[in-house]
Amino acid sequence: MAKQLKTQDDAGESERRVYSAPALEKGLDILEMLCKSDRALSQKEIAKSLDRSVSEIYRMVNCLVDRNYVSQVDENSYAITTKLFELAHISPPTQRLLAEALPVMQRLAKDLDQSCHLTVYSQGKQLVLAKVDAPSGMGFSVRTGSELDVLISASGRVLVAFQTPETSKLWLEESVQRRPEHSDPQINTILETIRKVGFESIPSVQVRGLYAVSFPILDTQGRALAALTVPYAERIDQNQRKSIPEVTAALGLAARAVSSKVGGTAKSSPFA
Repeated sequence: MAKQLKTQDDAGESERRVYSAPALEKGLDILEMLCKSDRALSQKEIAKSLDRSVSEIYRMVNCLVDRNYVSQVDENSYAITTKLFELAHISPPTQRLLAEALPVMQRLAKDLDQSCHLTVYSQGKQLVLAKVDAPSGMGFSVRTGSELDVLISASGRVLVAFQTPETSKLWLEESVQRRPEHSDPQINTILETIRKVGFESIPSVQVRGLYAVSFPILDTQGRALAALTVPYAERIDQNQRKSIPEVTAALGLAARAVSSKVGGTAKSSPFA
């Protein structure tokens, strides 16, 4: 399986090289640079930072100005406009996330005969954005709109682990403030392990016999937009039921697929 996925990835990379668009990449490089700059930049500064000549970027900058992505501040300087911000808010990220995640979640629940749910972080707690029940009708699931704790759950730990250090620190503080009894002196070590392996897998501390597996849905910077989780409920009347390692592998691939669909980082499953 790992060899097959590697071959697919190599093929995808080769295809991207064949169908590369240098002019488009040049324009995107300029936009990204101006977005990150706290001041207007001259064409000479842009060219130097991108290791290109002024003549290479001249037409591209003018095109971006014409399309209102960039504004000419003065005779020599250029700055980003609000157009990218406006475009980003035409389709709210949560709506797109749900639109892309739900079909994947439905297939996952059907393949595993387990429920799954999608959560996001919100001020010291998690909110359940969506859930899909086990097709057989028997299993553990959470209600859409429910508020879940952060530090004692697999999904909450995944959400905190895959953030910038500053954001992780803030979210830890907010979560402990909301639930002081969940403070754990080992939490930073736990989060570091999650970052290394790419997911969290733990027995539930709230429901006996339940095992939670959770993977992040990642953005372009490798930060968790959401957590996709399967609360694994064992059925003693089904000896052919998929095992926890099998569930983990399938969930990892599902999270990877959703991350790709929302334009984020498509990290390989560690079980692939």
